[in-house]
Amino acid sequence: MLTRRQFGMGALAVGALGFTSSSAYDYTSRETFDLFDKLFHESGRGGQPTDTNEHGGLAWGQSYILAGFIRMYEAYKDTHYLDRLITNIDLVLANRDSVRGVKDHRGLSLPAWRAMAPYTVGVVTLKDADGTPLLEVRTALSYADNAVATVSSGASEGRFALEVKNTRSNLVATFPDLSLDPSAPDYAVRRILDAYPTPTLVTARELRPTPSANAAPVPGATPFASQPVVFTVHTGMITYPMASFAKTVFRSPRLLAVPKYRHKAVEYLKAARDAAAVHDDEWRQTDDGHGYFVWNKGTPLGYDGTEQPTNQSLALGQTYAELAAATGDPFYRDRARRMARTFARELTADADDAYVWTYWPAFGKAYHGFAKSDGVSEYTPSSNPVQGIEDLSHGAIDVEFAAAVFRNRLFYQGQDMARFARTYSRNLATTGADGLPTAFQRVNGTGSTTSAGQYLQAPRWMAVAQWDETVFGHSRSIYDARAVEPQQGSYLACVAYLNWHARRGS
Repeated sequence: MLTRRQFGMGALAVGALGFTSSSAYDYTSRETFDLFDKLFHESGRGGQPTDTNEHGGLAWGQSYILAGFIRMYEAYKDTHYLDRLITNIDLVLANRDSVRGVKDHRGLSLPAWRAMAPYTVGVVTLKDADGTPLLEVRTALSYADNAVATVSSGASEGRFALEVKNTRSNLVATFPDLSLDPSAPDYAVRRILDAYPTPTLVTARELRPTPSANAAPVPGATPFASQPVVFTVHTGMITYPMASFAKTVFRSPRLLAVPKYRHKAVEYLKAARDAAAVHDDEWRQTDDGHGYFVWNKGTPLGYDGTEQPTNQSLALGQTYAELAAATGDPFYRDRARRMARTFARELTADADDAYVWTYWPAFGKAYHGFAKSDGVSEYTPSSNPVQGIEDLSHGAIDVEFAAAVFRNRLFYQGQDMARFARTYSRNLATTGADGLPTAFQRVNGTGSTTSAGQYLQAPRWMAVAQWDETVFGHSRSIYDARAVEPQQGSYLACVAYLNWHARRGS
């Protein structure tokens, strides 16, 4: 295996890696991108523009394709890619919650895109024989819609047993001989909280305004329902290309002169602003110029009540940066700069002068951990410190934000971009035991090198490739070595990015 430092010496061609490309595709050609565009949209795979995002298909599939169309337009200045973008964005906008008439967990129908499984908390309501709601049971384990709550009779009248099992993971939590008498030592809400964390991360909430001692839920099995939540990160991923389209058109007299592009730029600008505003109640800022997003306590998510992971905040930061450039609005400039300042505080330059940072913000509650007595979270009552290093794929969102802020002259300097580039070239880039180019999982150069969900996202770091050509050479070689085809929307974005960098300056 080549060392990270060997990979940091400069751009790498496929031949230099000691293997012959197995790919029939030129990943820097528009013909390859256009073919992949056609094949993906004909395939019906998840991530189509007609998806609803109920399971994240728009955020983690189509959003990348939209971003790919932007990069392909920047690479070739062919309005074909703007037309493709318009076709898909219009379909995506038609699936906003406010257009579909669906609501989030608060009962609000908003101009954004809700999601449920596998991301959100699952809920069941246990009732008595008369149908009166008694107890709300929740599971914060991922894929909560695969979980089932089973009630059985207890050892005596007014007692019951509860099992919460996730059939996907086969994890199970059992609570024998519970009571719904708040004064009893086996009161269900208290017993379940005391047992937290159980394998299926169960919590419970009393539903009766005046609890009685003898009530008990009807025996039987009830599937959990994942709750609908509009995620900051999803909104950011989906609206970033929309804001980029508006900026591109507003900055081009040639495009502005075309009514179709001018009208769509106005429409998409409004759509991006409206969607971003959905998250204003999650925004926090400090007197010393920092800003970030939190999950408000009571949002049906694991880690509600804590600061959002860095990539989840910065995904919407990308949109802020483009809205600032498109409009000049000081509101968006201020938010983008606050987020950039907050992210800069998270960055540490390592011995190779490459940036390293953690998945959860180091100033946050999740990073430091919290106890039940702290009252931080409804659905995650306590947590050990979570201090893992950021991974390649989520880190690409962070780097994309930094590059967008830099391009729009809002924050950061060339030295910062060079350090992000070295994060890839000196920490992430490597070869596997099979001699093929691959990448480490984490931005400090640790973790698995065999996870395709990580190394096949490598070209998404192309935003900083001009500061170190290794980013382009190595990430392209990953695709050449594996003859990657368009199984996912992110792969189209990767091919677009390879085209984009290959044509820089042409």
